[in-house]
Amino acid sequence: MSNVTVIPFSTTLLVRDSCLCLHAQRAARALARRFDNALKPLGMTNGQFSLLMSLNRPEPPPMGPVAQLLAMDRTTLTAALKPLQKKGLVSIEPDPRDKRGKRLRLTEAGMQLLVSAFPIWESVHADVERGIVSGNPSRLRQDLLDISR
Repeated sequence: MSNVTVIPFSTTLLVRDSCLCLHAQRAARALARRFDNALKPLGMTNGQFSLLMSLNRPEPPPMGPVAQLLAMDRTTLTAALKPLQKKGLVSIEPDPRDKRGKRLRLTEAGMQLLVSAFPIWESVHADVERGIVSGNPSRLRQDLLDISR
């Protein structure tokens, strides 16, 4: 005879219906699929779009702030950069102020891809915002930012 405690199915339903983490994961996956499908004709994913956009700055940023912005560790960022670097969209250069550090530069090809991708992102993003039933996408953004801090 087992002494294993059983969680009742009603608890499973409670978690299914109320778990913020589950709902955030489901929403994130649905959004990711939506943007991935829209950006697919350009040969990029929503994650690659976000990464390239994060490099669109007056000065090439160091890896740390980019990883922080994208909520990635540096190892994950390095892995995400490799295919973009292979395609010639990003260059990884020594930091002139700290030779141990790296700076991430959006190449001309990377910028051209962003120029093509931005109107697609803009259109899908507007559709997503229109679909927010509360009509308050700014509140949702703020709530998500608050949770991520």
